[in-house]
Amino acid sequence: MNPECSRVMDSLGDVLPQELTSHVASCEDCQALTGSFDQLNASLSVTTMTLEAAAPGDDDGQTAASLAVARRFALETLAKQPQASPWWSELLLLLGVHAATGGVGFALLTFDGWKGNPASPGAVAGVALLILAVMGAGAYLAFTPRRRTVPGWAVALAVLGVGTAVVLAGSGQQTRPLLASVLGCVGMELAVTTVPLAVTLVLLCRSAFHPMRALAGGLAASSVSLLLLHLRCAEGSASHLLLGHLTPWLALAGLTVLLRRLLPTRSYAP
Repeated sequence: MNPECSRVMDSLGDVLPQELTSHVASCEDCQALTGSFDQLNASLSVTTMTLEAAAPGDDDGQTAASLAVARRFALETLAKQPQASPWWSELLLLLGVHAATGGVGFALLTFDGWKGNPASPGAVAGVALLILAVMGAGAYLAFTPRRRTVPGWAVALAVLGVGTAVVLAGSGQQTRPLLASVLGCVGMELAVTTVPLAVTLVLLCRSAFHPMRALAGGLAASSVSLLLLHLRCAEGSASHLLLGHLTPWLALAGLTVLLRRLLPTRSYAP
């Protein structure tokens, strides 16, 4: 937020000078802010008119007292929190949850060594870094207000890149029956993703529903378990990686979109 944005916030309800009017015309954040403020004023006006029409027998003193109580409550609320918390605080919280979940899972699964993937260390490290990048980028795209919409091509490119890297970096070996190994990895992926997915949904409900944002957040949440599987799973055949690693990853991201659509929105902030 630059100084002009702060001046626009301080001038809400007043006639903006020419330089601030020009700034609002070129700033998406200020356009959303002033538009929301105008809608709030319109809603308050309609509510006041409705209350006055619903109680025609009340005298002016009672109506003025009711409005004074409402105004005092609004001012007290603004005094407690005059400015909304920055959007990146939710991003840091979510990334902290991802890191904590991954750290606990990693500690529980690495009692016999940190690496179970028999592929070359370079391939394992490269794919792990790519998954971490998708995790961070997905969380960022899910919550940043700088974009009104998340580009679908970017999400598709990330999914394609991770999927290709995971399969190509696989060791190719299959030590257990395919079905048993797939079920084990799917179960672990579901268990590890539960907490990151729940926190992601709670935070997503603080803004208006957008399918691509929910999908990006779901991909980030399920990337925690995908990373652990990539490091610890000893199975490296293409069929196992597709069915046991990548398919649950994508399914959990899709589930995030479905659940977010069904959950109520607590705020329509951008």
